[in-house]
Amino acid sequence: MILTVSTTHSPATDLGYLLHKHPDRVQAFRQAFGTATVFYPEASEERTTAAVTLEIDPVALARSRGKRVPDFSLGQYVNDRSYAASSLLAVAMADVFSTARAGVCKARPELADSAIPLEIRIPAMPCRGGVEIARRVFEPLGWAVSAVPIALDPDYPEWGESRYLDLTLSGELRLADALSQLYVLLPVLDESKHYWQGPDEVDKLLRSGEGWLAAHPDRALITRRYLGRGAGLTRVALTRLAELDGTDGSDGSDGSDGSDGSEDPPAEEETAQPEERRKPLNTQRHEAVHAALRDLGARTVIDLGCGPGQFLDRLVRDASFSKVAGCDVSSRSLRSAARRLHLDRLSERQAERVSLFQSALTYEDERMVGYDAAVLMEVIEHVDLPRLAALERVVFGVARPKAVLVTTPNVEYNQLYELAGTRHSDHRFEWTRAEFTDWTEAVAGAYGYRAERRGIGDVDDTHGTPTQMAVFTR
Repeated sequence: MILTVSTTHSPATDLGYLLHKHPDRVQAFRQAFGTATVFYPEASEERTTAAVTLEIDPVALARSRGKRVPDFSLGQYVNDRSYAASSLLAVAMADVFSTARAGVCKARPELADSAIPLEIRIPAMPCRGGVEIARRVFEPLGWAVSAVPIALDPDYPEWGESRYLDLTLSGELRLADALSQLYVLLPVLDESKHYWQGPDEVDKLLRSGEGWLAAHPDRALITRRYLGRGAGLTRVALTRLAELDGTDGSDGSDGSDGSDGSEDPPAEEETAQPEERRKPLNTQRHEAVHAALRDLGARTVIDLGCGPGQFLDRLVRDASFSKVAGCDVSSRSLRSAARRLHLDRLSERQAERVSLFQSALTYEDERMVGYDAAVLMEVIEHVDLPRLAALERVVFGVARPKAVLVTTPNVEYNQLYELAGTRHSDHRFEWTRAEFTDWTEAVAGAYGYRAERRGIGDVDDTHGTPTQMAVFTR
């Protein structure tokens, strides 16, 4: 099986720097199921192409199958895995291009952060659902998709088309984003994983999908096909994705992807209401915080822990805010926020109104000082409890805005989502309503604020609301 990545960026040979593979060398990388080889069929300043081939060892692949996997006799050895792209190619590609997929390039750091013209070709891509599914998953990400069905046998056209496509993707993207998308979407098209899937598969999916999957119109289809059926992994993943973006996270399967739509519905935002589909919790959260900022009369706002910038985008579109800033410890999230806000296209006047910077909320930073209001939306629960006091001092004692808005999950509500633990694997804690009240009163008393608490989301008589919010004012 083979995959090629080409660019016409000038000079195109910079692709070697980005991939950390020299165009003059042929390099082989041993995998548990075969050998991946990287080489360059062409390398000029006008156009450079890197190719990854994967030679499968069918015996090693068969031996790696778990004892509980059905024995399909010769099917373990006679199949399409040596010739057609699959999760095996995705795993091999992620291994040989691991540094490139992380967006690291010390020799050309500015290039690693830039979108460049790319063409990716996979001449034999199994795709259940055909051309339509390939377009549905790739086109929303900015790719132009050419997908040509491959005939079962050219000599017998009456046999019709096979499930394989000759797939070519063209577009201008960061190479790191393109590789992460391929890592997720190759097994999605094939809809078959060739290794055992554990709970860490959800984390792999969300890491590779950071900055694009949560906002993808077919994220439910992608999640379901990536994770497979069963084990409740799809439910967990969609719950976490719904926390990241304001789009509706429901499955909505109607069979148009070849499925029967019978998978378990995802949790949290997707719990169905009898009359109509309700607004996603993340959207309700954004609306509630936005409304609170306007009620406070805030003109300058900083979003602390802004992530990829969904809430910043809302603030920037509201002319009542004269200055909007976002900070985050993750440089990757800040790059996503910059692309979302189109900072490279803003006029000089608009650029003066919006700023992004990297910072940790547990360390003093003078760039956080001087705002009417600060927002900590779903942030504090990601801080280790012993470090929470440092965050309190930095935000309430040093930055000291006139108002601070904090939202965090209400752990009592998790019972309604059928979650045994926290809503996200990175949550260090989730508080009950009583615990949140105790914390807000203690912080308000220590730093000279008043605290008002509100609920966000559907109200349950016993468990309250899914999100709890505190509005601190001086």
